[in-house]
Amino acid sequence: MTDVIIRKTAKLQGEVCAPPSKAYTQRMLIAAALSRGTSRISGPLASDDTDATLRAVKGLGAKVTGTRDCWMVEGAAPKGAKSPIDCGESGATLRFMVPVAALAPEPSVFIFGSSLGRRPIEPLLHSLKQLGAEAHFQNQGGKPSIYVQGGGISGGETTIRGDVSSQFISGLMFACPMARNDTEITITTPLESKGYVQMTREVLAEHGIKMSIAEDFSRLSIPSQQTYKPCDHRVPGDFSSAAFLLAAAAITNSEVTVKNLDYTTVQGDKTILEILKQMGVNGRVCPGSVEIKGDSGLLKAVDVDARNVPDLVPVCAALACYAEGTSKIHDAGRLRFKESDRLLSLYLELKKMGADVAMTESSLTVKGPSALHGATIDPHGDHRIAMACAVAALGAEGETTIRDAECVRKSYPRFFTDLRLLGADVVGGEFDR
Repeated sequence: MTDVIIRKTAKLQGEVCAPPSKAYTQRMLIAAALSRGTSRISGPLASDDTDATLRAVKGLGAKVTGTRDCWMVEGAAPKGAKSPIDCGESGATLRFMVPVAALAPEPSVFIFGSSLGRRPIEPLLHSLKQLGAEAHFQNQGGKPSIYVQGGGISGGETTIRGDVSSQFISGLMFACPMARNDTEITITTPLESKGYVQMTREVLAEHGIKMSIAEDFSRLSIPSQQTYKPCDHRVPGDFSSAAFLLAAAAITNSEVTVKNLDYTTVQGDKTILEILKQMGVNGRVCPGSVEIKGDSGLLKAVDVDARNVPDLVPVCAALACYAEGTSKIHDAGRLRFKESDRLLSLYLELKKMGADVAMTESSLTVKGPSALHGATIDPHGDHRIAMACAVAALGAEGETTIRDAECVRKSYPRFFTDLRLLGADVVGGEFDR
């Protein structure tokens, strides 16, 4: 376990690059692995979660070579994995690759970490069963695992909820174009995190995959027996991770530029720019970057509907501690089934720092501005909790210790390094890969 110490920092200043998008890296890698031929992925993210996706595509037969900055992916029809595939704590890897493994003629086994074992996947397994594929839980060497029978996907009709995880739908979108028959997916509740489904569709289209999605995202129609074509990609910067840098600048009223951000991408978490604007932050969107001007004054309270931006909840909670008035973050019930129970984790850790925060089953209410002080933070093994509390610590009196800080390697290994480059008083946290 590694501790990182953060002290109150009066001002940040400078430029840093947003890390590559984890969500795009994973989707591009899987689509490339299913393609007949070689695809190039430039500027991928190196993190614990993308490492898990690499293990999975290699385990099912794809070949990945190249350097840290460029992967060459030689795709192949999925084969049964000869040994168990370790998904670590990557929910996306597990939920995307279980349907893909069902396409293989032989069985595969996926193992995973303890926190991922608490996150839902049963709706996806049920949906696969409706489509003629068998996958179920089992015990593998004392570890929870999922056994995928293989033998292909028949296709047909299936139903699945849209308010548990959009990753279920994305997983079916990867696999069902290679089913024996056309697939109709009916989403029985309003789809949340629509941006991630749009991202999956965008990447699949670049590989020649066709499907139609109802305007209200209630139904997907996927033609069968399609062929993935190779495609070269460049991974865009990640708004989900950059949100923490932008919030750090807002809290310290600093002048900061975050490069490698393209506002034209379909990433739902670019909503952070609208949220910051509502809070009174003076900034500017430029081609390829976002600037925070550092002359905003006291932040204003905000109302955040988390249905389509669940990953922004931790950073918004940190911002709300420094905003005048009462901020409400609502429709966030899904956060109870992330790497941690994120609503409870935020409530407990921000409370330690002196925040006036209240919690319900699906919301957080924060009254500010709070006079935050240093504390010892337990991020509950959750990268976004660690980063949110680190950002909050920049404006807190005294010294804050983030325990188990290496959990940021899941999505943003350079997080503490980049904060330090901007002038933050950070000790430790060299998790660069």
